Amino acid sequence: MLEGTMPDGRQRLSAREVQVIEMATLGLTNAQMADRLTVTSYAIKFHLSSIYRKLGVANRTEAAVAYLHLQHNEWG
Repeated sequence: MLEGTMPDGRQRLSAREVQVIEMATLGLTNAQMADRLTVTSYAIKFHLSSIYRKLGVANRTEAAVAYLHLQHNEWG
């Protein structure tokens, strides 16, 4: 699920994007994620936008569901 291209042509998530989406699936706010990763909340918003684009979703909830689904399929 890291960098490169998935079979359907979508880009894979970077290591930082994986960190962000994993925290989002736990329900952390942008501010909480920024604090834990020692970045700004703007950086978190940037990463989330990139995640949405790469996963083909429109919001945080859809991204979390898509990520968890991909994780489930990856680990069988």
